[in-house]
Amino acid sequence: MATASFASANASKRPSHGNSLTSFDLPDNCTDSGVGAMLPIFLNDLRRNYDDQDLVEVVLELEDDSIVVCSVTAPTSNNANLDENGAPTPTEGFLSRSLSATTRIRRKFPWLRSSSSRTSSDVDDPTISAREAMKMKAKLVRTKSSAQRALGGLRFINKTTGTSEANDLWKKVESRFEALANDGLLAREDFGECIGMADSKEFAVGVFDALARRRRQKTGKITKAELYDFWLQISDQSFDARLQIFFDMADINEDGRITRDEVQELIMLSASANKLSKLKEQAEEYASLIMEELDSENLGYIELWQLETLLLQRDTYMNYSRPLSTASVGWSQNLSTFRPKNVVRKVSCTLKYLILENWQKGWILLLWIMAMGWLFAWKFNQYRQRAAFQVMGYCLTTAKGAAETLKLNFALILLPVCRNMLTWLRSTRARLFIPFDDNINFHKLIAWAIAIGILLHAGNHLACDFPRLINSTSEKFALISSDFNNARKPTYKDLLTGVEGITGISMVILMTIVFTLATRSFRKDGVKLPAPFNRLTGFNAFWYSHHLLAVVYVLLLVHGTFLIFVHKWQEKTTWMYISVPLFLYIAERSLRISRSEHYSVKILKASVLPGDVFSLIMSKPNGFKYKSGQYIFLQCPSISQFEWHPFSITSAPGDNYLSVHIRTVGDWTQELKRVFTEDNGSTCVIGRAKFGRVKHVDQTGLPRLIVDGPYGAPAQDYRNYDVLLLVGLGIGATPFISILRDLLDNTRTLEDQMDSNTETSRSDDSQTSIASSSSSNGKKKPQRSTSAHLYWVTRDPGSFEWFKGVMNEVAEIDQKGQIEMHNYLTSVYEEGDARSTLITMVQALNHAKHGVDILSGTRVRTHFARPNWKEVFAKIALKHPYATIGVFYCGMPVLAKELKKLSHELTHKTSTRFEFHKEYF
Repeated sequence: MATASFASANASKRPSHGNSLTSFDLPDNCTDSGVGAMLPIFLNDLRRNYDDQDLVEVVLELEDDSIVVCSVTAPTSNNANLDENGAPTPTEGFLSRSLSATTRIRRKFPWLRSSSSRTSSDVDDPTISAREAMKMKAKLVRTKSSAQRALGGLRFINKTTGTSEANDLWKKVESRFEALANDGLLAREDFGECIGMADSKEFAVGVFDALARRRRQKTGKITKAELYDFWLQISDQSFDARLQIFFDMADINEDGRITRDEVQELIMLSASANKLSKLKEQAEEYASLIMEELDSENLGYIELWQLETLLLQRDTYMNYSRPLSTASVGWSQNLSTFRPKNVVRKVSCTLKYLILENWQKGWILLLWIMAMGWLFAWKFNQYRQRAAFQVMGYCLTTAKGAAETLKLNFALILLPVCRNMLTWLRSTRARLFIPFDDNINFHKLIAWAIAIGILLHAGNHLACDFPRLINSTSEKFALISSDFNNARKPTYKDLLTGVEGITGISMVILMTIVFTLATRSFRKDGVKLPAPFNRLTGFNAFWYSHHLLAVVYVLLLVHGTFLIFVHKWQEKTTWMYISVPLFLYIAERSLRISRSEHYSVKILKASVLPGDVFSLIMSKPNGFKYKSGQYIFLQCPSISQFEWHPFSITSAPGDNYLSVHIRTVGDWTQELKRVFTEDNGSTCVIGRAKFGRVKHVDQTGLPRLIVDGPYGAPAQDYRNYDVLLLVGLGIGATPFISILRDLLDNTRTLEDQMDSNTETSRSDDSQTSIASSSSSNGKKKPQRSTSAHLYWVTRDPGSFEWFKGVMNEVAEIDQKGQIEMHNYLTSVYEEGDARSTLITMVQALNHAKHGVDILSGTRVRTHFARPNWKEVFAKIALKHPYATIGVFYCGMPVLAKELKKLSHELTHKTSTRFEFHKEYF
């Protein structure tokens, strides 16, 4: 694109102004076109036919496929138009001459009519003339870059529609046409599904009607040829073409003007396409906001160039947003600088990533595997030296070696679920070399090792050494007859019905039940069974079946006591392995029971929130101390006296209450919601129990709620990092709300100390005093974190109501931009899609006018679709060089892998260190 004036010899991107008309030359790439041949002739004709009094300067923009008249101005060097100070003075008739020249140019060359200049040249009334002058003075310079940015906000089909991609897309549309068409005609209602807008059929119908009006058609059906014509228009890469379609969707009466009612209809259409019912209800208010901004003359309508102005100035409006909701500097830096330069560097970075990521887990697993291997080999060789080896061979040694590893694993599997012990260890230096975040994964891994050990141990006994024993000769049996009290050779039935056989088979059966119901498919209710077997699926079945392990441990002690080939008590080592872990676990459960009786709380407030979520605000029990990021277990005896469910704490440690936010996803949470949000004045039966029982009701008449905890979670270590990156999906944002509240409390405390120190140490050298007090406060700073970035991704716009108060509090208190909050609504089409373009414009305008986001109702702007995580991490790395950033994530496991990978990639490619942690609640 080039810009030229009458006084310029060559077109350039910036016009050079002059006071005389000269010959006009176009760029080389335009000289062969009709424009290049006709425009110089006309301009030279103007020079010959107008005297100096009629001279004007016309600034043009030469684009790829059009010429735009930017402005028509009088020569500033004409002394007749200068005042005594040399400033230009308004000349009578200048505006009419300028407009007259513009009109003559456009009449002579109709193709010069800019898409941003839709006003009729036939209208000569003063009002429209003044409006035309205002448009010229707006100085809207549509540079190529700004037009491309605007183009991204009017995408009907796809981000890029090159020739090859466009052909592929059309083939898909064509195949859908064949499936949907009836008698070769596609119905208006099926247009959206045909072009790929199946989930936005109402919006697609609006596009259909706009394109049909262009053809002067009022039809409900189109042919394939007409569909192809429509397709070419909506897939056009031209900014003008897309803007015109968008304008025509609102301009129902085709008068080139959009009224407030038409803007409102278009807002409602966009809100419907994005399933934003609240925005749909406020469409009238936002339509008035747009008209107030664009229709400053109160004419009751806006034109295409005004809509274009709003679209191109969206970024300007968004600059009024607070730093906590806008992109930081360095956001657009080329991310290729973070990529390894060569294969060797790439391999070294990968190896470095694997080592730093897995060294904690690695040494634990290595130690565990080495312990099992050593125990297996030790016991294997021990039995190989015994007489029983002559009878049963390697079947016996393998079974006994596997039994030794089972003793170790039955002891270790209890430790990862001792929550109080792990919570205490998290606060010690043990966290530096033990991966406490993977305690549940280690628990599951040990369970798999136990399953393999059972197969080796029980399988070798039942299928190998027992048959070899009963089939052995009398001479060989005589070698081990003393182990059977010199009795006759046992039968297979004798071996199975003995104490060892009965306890062993019982353990195998019980553990098969426990392991099966603990699998993900059964635990997550993924297996559908007919009644009454459907009770075997779900969390309750998993929870209750796990308590069968108490019986297994009793059987294990008995089984390890009545050994056939071991008679000395010091060689019966089963109790030695499991006594200490079992004692710790029993103490753990006893502490939970006693503490839960002491931590009975009073419900202060229960609120029902959008998105099947409710919040409970409870009194804080005496002596109950916790850290932000930790979680508690709740039990409601009226529902079940055995079920405990974990929930993240959303209140700050400094608050005088406890709060949790609970999503109703199961029968227990649904009953809990009914218990505390419905009238419980009368005795009624809900779910499992009657609420009329006195011992299950507190002094307020509500059912009792018992708290157990707090328990450690990865997020509680947030103080160990310079910067926090908190990523929550849906209800997964709950553990991070407490962290934000704690950061705000610390900010208040520091500010109060700063104010106090400043007042008491005020002197003539006030700046030195403030600096010294700040330094002293910095040394006493209770935490290391100085900045936090929260990225909350959700599907339901109503979710923003959950923590609306916290977001407003952050915006009110955090004047230094310490906390950045970014809301992402995935149910809305990404910014750039035509279906969300008007919503984006309204959002930007409302945020600039009132400082409030139209979707969240807070000062934090809501982004559309999913974040580009690579850009997010790169931005934070650029903003916080040489910092250690703690990445805390709570959500779906699939995204956790991506964030974990990005954390380590950028750790090795930038000066910033990322450490990833995944929350489980």
